[in-house]
Order: sequence, then structure tokens, then C-alpha cells
Amino acid sequence: MKLFTQLFVTIDQTTKTNDKVAAIVDYLRHSDDRSSLYAIALLIGNRPKRPVKTADLKLWAADMSEIPYWLFEESYHIVGDLAEAIALMLPPHAPTRDYQLPEVITQLATLPDLADERKKDLITSYWRDLDKDQRFVFTKLITGNFRVGVSRQLVIKALAVYLGIDEAAVAHRLMGKWSPAKETMASLFAEPGQGTRDFQPYPFYLAYQLDSTPESLGDIGDWYIEKKLDGIRGQVVVRNGQLFVWSRGEDLLTDKFPEFGSLDDLLPDGTVVDGEIIPWQDGRPLPFQVMQTRIGRKTLSPKVLREAPLVMVCFDLLEWEGKDIRNMHMLYRRNLLETLLSSPSLQGVLLLSDLMPFNNWGEVAVFRQHARDFHCEGVMVKRKDSIYGSGRRRGNWWKWKTDPLTVDGVLIYAQSGHGRRANLYTDYTFAIWDGDTLVPFAKAYSGLTDKEITELDGWIKRHTLERFGPVRSVEPYHVFEIAFEGIQASSRHKSGVALRFPRILRWRRDKKAGEANTKTDLLQLIAASQ
Repeated sequence: MKLFTQLFVTIDQTTKTNDKVAAIVDYLRHSDDRSSLYAIALLIGNRPKRPVKTADLKLWAADMSEIPYWLFEESYHIVGDLAEAIALMLPPHAPTRDYQLPEVITQLATLPDLADERKKDLITSYWRDLDKDQRFVFTKLITGNFRVGVSRQLVIKALAVYLGIDEAAVAHRLMGKWSPAKETMASLFAEPGQGTRDFQPYPFYLAYQLDSTPESLGDIGDWYIEKKLDGIRGQVVVRNGQLFVWSRGEDLLTDKFPEFGSLDDLLPDGTVVDGEIIPWQDGRPLPFQVMQTRIGRKTLSPKVLREAPLVMVCFDLLEWEGKDIRNMHMLYRRNLLETLLSSPSLQGVLLLSDLMPFNNWGEVAVFRQHARDFHCEGVMVKRKDSIYGSGRRRGNWWKWKTDPLTVDGVLIYAQSGHGRRANLYTDYTFAIWDGDTLVPFAKAYSGLTDKEITELDGWIKRHTLERFGPVRSVEPYHVFEIAFEGIQASSRHKSGVALRFPRILRWRRDKKAGEANTKTDLLQLIAASQ
């Protein structure tokens, strides 16, 4: 834990990319292989699930700190981060032993099966044996909220330096649900042999949002243009008679999407297809909220399968006849994909993405402006001679989304942020009018500048009506324009609506609270979208 904690602190204290990469490389050089594997898993986001209730952690920490629970709660709200609050409030103690990271992670995995008193004994024994920084990292692990300030790409870069192999190869080896308990550094990063890692997808190639005029891309004839569909990005992998369906989030979804169950027989061995998994009916995509009826369900009734049938709209071929063809030009990969999907047996399961026959960028701009009328979010623009990269890269693949939907809401609640924003009110709840009553309809915490956050924080503190723990209700005065990608009816929300990806677009200082939108306005948006 000591060595990993030093890595965490070093990363947390710098904003320089090269310093973070150097810190990871230095850790790998001084750590044993088993600890390195667990550290890599944590750094790329494979954090352990929360094994204990947050409420229990607060009680145990307050008890060990010998302070009243109410004082612990007040202090926690000021600090804004539970792990940091616990690390600061526990009595100072010099470490008595150096726990190994694999040992800690393995023991945490056993906690859900233990009685509460035994959980308390184990966790408090760790707290007693660790110094402040190690307590902080350990508590982060048991809150299920462990994050460290490096991207997956930075970890890949550091591993490529340490191992002396290509970044693309490292990225590929890290794909899929591998377990640090079942791998070694040698087995994880060795060149995969025939049949050894048939399950493994490729790293997904991601597009940047187009941030200039499309004319800057040059001749439109050098580009493929497709609809940007709203679903789950996925890969279908068929190797050695086995089928694997992966999401971009590296979730294995083969059993959850039975529509694709026959593809191990229909697709040739050594085939990997990339595309968008979406609900599809009567020749067109269904809204994303239909997709949500399939996500997370443990059992799939005939009714659900009938009302939300899935297809994959395919736009790339990554492996053909067992060969990785990602370094071939997209024109070549597209021609192979068209040949593959011409088979009648695949119709209704795998669909070929439509290439849009635009004559100039002006026509693309018009389509993009009205994209929702064509059941999509905008367009994807891909250079015909591009290879299939890994991660988010600029230059060859672009997404050009239509403008978001917007609505004006009134600020009614505010909550303090976390970490460096713990002393500022940065998490906001907005309301719309339902007759003469304001009803909450969205929460947002992004979109304001630092200067606006500071100004609004001061106003909130001066105009608080009531307090509910860390939340304050405020005078219904300020209006904000809220942007979002989709809207649907929802019986779980008081307003009767739910927004997809809400965020603050701008502070409407020109509007009074009474001029904010109404529930009727939002219901009309839902009707229009359907």
C-alpha cells in the first residue's frame, strides 16, 4: 500500500502529463509483478465494488475519532469527500506494517459475506495500521469511488515505455474483463496465441466533436459520411466457434442480447465487427429510452424482446479471416464489410450503415441541423484512407452532432461539490412551472465558468431559505438555460419528465423566474420527439 499510495499522491500533485507517465513507470520498476497488475487494474478504472455501507463507515470513523456523529457529519460536508474526511479526523498513527495491494483488494472482496461487526473490526484495524495518506487511499477503495487523475491512455503510454512495446499492442492486451488474480505481467502482455484470448475485443476508435467548419476538412469526396445513431457502441467477436458481444465500456453483453445468439454460426471464424447496437423496428431506429428498457435487466420477457428488438448497425470490420486489418485503409475495410453483410442470413440482425451521398459540405450542414427528423444525433465524418486507431484521436474521425435541446429552468436547490470544490456550491437543481408551482426537473453541475461559480456561490449563501444536510433551498430567482440530448416521460420524477445528459448552457440574467419554461412545454417536446 505504501508504494501505491506514493504513486497516487504523486499523480494527484501534478498536472503535467509527462510527470504522471514517469511516476507510473517508476512505480512499475519498483513494484513486484503481482502488485503491478492490481495497480494497473485500478488505474484504468477497474475499481472494487463498495463492500460496506457509507453510513456504517461514518459511524465507525466517528466512533474511532471519539467525536459526536453530528460533528463528523458537519465536518464531512465541509471537506466534501468522505475518504479525505476520515483520513483527517482519525487519530494520527505511525504505520505498523506495509500491507500489499493484492492482499488489501483480496480481503475487501470478502467483506460483503461477513457480519457487520466483523467488517468493522477489519476496516478499523486497517485504519489503525495506516498513516493519513494510506488511510485516504484505502478508504477510497472501500467507498467504491476510487479515481485517480490519469486517463487510460496515459496508463497505456506508461506501460508501453516500461514494457518496450507499441502503445496499440498494450491497449489491445488491456481490453476485456481480465482479472489481476488470474494473470501475470507476462501472460497479460504476451502476444496472444491461437485460442488463448478468443474473447478479447479491440480498443475502440473514438471520434472528436468537430470544432471548426466542415469545409476545413477539404474535399468532401475524401470522406465517408454516416448518420450518428444513438445506442450502445459495441463489437461482435466470433473466434473458434465462440461468440462475444462487447460494449465500449468493456461489458460482456452476449447473454443480455439474445438477438445476436446465432452469429457464431452465421459469421466466419476470425471476424470482429464494430457498430452501434440500437433498438430497431419497422425499418428505423427507436428512441434511446427504448434501449434503456433492455439495459440492466436480468431477465428478458417475450414482451420486452418484442417491444425493444435490437440490431447492430455495422460501420467497420476490424478482423477478417483471423487477421487484424485495423491498419488497412477504411475504404478497404468498408468494401470487405459490404461483402460480408450482403449475406441474406444476416439481414435483420446486422445492418450495414448507410453512406450519405452529399455533394458538398453545405448539404451536410443542413442535414445535421435537422438530424432529429431523421432519427439520429448528427453525422459521423470519416476519412476514407484512415486506419482504425485506438482511443480518441484527432484528424481522421469526427462527429458533428446537432445542436442540443434547451429549456429554461429556475435554480431552487444547491449542494456543495467534492474535493477541491467542497467549499463551493456547484451542484444545482432546477425547476419548471407546473401551474403556479415550481417542480424540480433536472440536476446539473457543469457549464459555468469559475467566475460564475464563485459569484453564484456567494449569492446562494446569502439567499438560503432552508438547509437539508449539505443541500440548501434558495429563493427562486435565477434562471438558467439547460441543454440536453433527449427527453422522455418518467413516472419516477415529480415533473413527469427525465432529461438525458443535462448541463448548464448559460446563465439567463435577462430572464425573471416567472419566464422559465413550463411542464407543458416539456411535454410538447416529448410529443414532438415521438
